[in-house]
Amino acid sequence: MKSQFKLNAAQTVLLFAFLCASFVPMPVSGASRLNSAEPQTVPALVAQLESWLDTHAAQPMRSERPTIRFIDVNLAVQLAGRHSLALDVAPRGLYDAETKTISLVSPWTADNPHDVSVLLHELVHHRQATAGHWYCPGAMELPAYRLQQAWLNELNLEARINWVAVVLESGCAPRDIHPN
Repeated sequence: MKSQFKLNAAQTVLLFAFLCASFVPMPVSGASRLNSAEPQTVPALVAQLESWLDTHAAQPMRSERPTIRFIDVNLAVQLAGRHSLALDVAPRGLYDAETKTISLVSPWTADNPHDVSVLLHELVHHRQATAGHWYCPGAMELPAYRLQQAWLNELNLEARINWVAVVLESGCAPRDIHPN
């Protein structure tokens, strides 16, 4: 069976650039690790993650802290709208730039490094919200996911990320265009 899937020139270049960049290791330091021996409070965990981001993220920490709330998966899907449908998964975290609110989807625990990496990802979006120009909201995703992966790498863990979907989302290209 012959595949009907074809990429245009811009998509091919974007995919090639992503594949090349994905094999370049991100700098990591052993300075910050999840200390599961001590229970973490969310504010203490945010401070620890912000410190890590200070040395790894391009954007500086903002003076105002985000509000952090916990929501159920149904509300997360509703708030995410089309993004959750595009990735065909329920979101684990969301950031609202207008209200400076990070929403973490329950169940969430500070003892689970993958859950903590979601908080880190959303803290990156909090930094990105006022730093620089983004061609579309999706353009912020690739840097946030790369930082999330780098943080997990320090713990010798791998993120559960669909990199193809992230690259497509961050490309800001029009989607679902059909010829007449």
